[in-house]
Amino acid sequence: MSDVFDLLAQNTELLALTAVLFGLLIGSFLNVVILRLPLMMQTDWQRECAELTNSAAPNTTVEPLSLSSPPSTCPHCGHRIRAYENIPIISYLLLRGKCSACKAPISLRYPLVEALTAVLTLAVALQFGMTWQLPAALLLTWALIALALIDYDTQLLPDNIVLPLLWLGLLLNAFEMFTDSHTAVLGAAAGYLSLWTVFQLFRLATGKEGMGYGDFKLLALFGAWLGWQLLPQIVLLSALTGAVLGVLLIVTGQQRREQPLPFGPFLAVAGWISLLWGDQINAAYFHLSGLS
Repeated sequence: MSDVFDLLAQNTELLALTAVLFGLLIGSFLNVVILRLPLMMQTDWQRECAELTNSAAPNTTVEPLSLSSPPSTCPHCGHRIRAYENIPIISYLLLRGKCSACKAPISLRYPLVEALTAVLTLAVALQFGMTWQLPAALLLTWALIALALIDYDTQLLPDNIVLPLLWLGLLLNAFEMFTDSHTAVLGAAAGYLSLWTVFQLFRLATGKEGMGYGDFKLLALFGAWLGWQLLPQIVLLSALTGAVLGVLLIVTGQQRREQPLPFGPFLAVAGWISLLWGDQINAAYFHLSGLS
């Protein structure tokens, strides 16, 4: 094992190739998480509601949905996806974006998620190299991809992804993985309370809820991983990207003005940027502003 570690540490090209291939495989799995996790959550909520109200429970004769079962099938004809039809990107190209059985189109999102995961995995691998930070940063990166797309689809940021990662960030920084433990604890608290305060003030002023509690927890996660010093950067980057994309979507007619736009994807993008280059961005800002 140490020989493999040393080989990857000394050979950047091999490390990059390994990262891309591994990223493609993880991207294929993330497609399953993005699709199935919200459905699993909905089933759990229905079951809990049925128990509380003593009403009929969801159909229990159907095979329970999980991330591993039932096997993936075509949503149009039910054709079971065979192993050779599930090779990241390659299968999509060979099948020409169509189901092998019914020829219905396969969503372009699947290969795009796989490609995005590969690219981000490569960027993280090149940034951190073969260090202890690498597996932690990769885990956070993959989770952020899933969270961003789940929130985009459903306006949900699942606690069963966010909260374990928040605690993991605090645990890692007990060993000063990305920052010290004192800064991480302050970051988690400041991340949650800052957006919670904005939420409460906005609700008092307008009577509306401007964001969800999942956004508070996601910013707390970044505070736990990166420390409180990077929180202003993350909030600013997410607000800027959200404003620009929101205006573009409205102008192009893809988003109605009154339609809510989830904030989680922009927080995820900003947090990932800060994970890789946050300190450099802050240093450049202080240098340009004459504060360094």
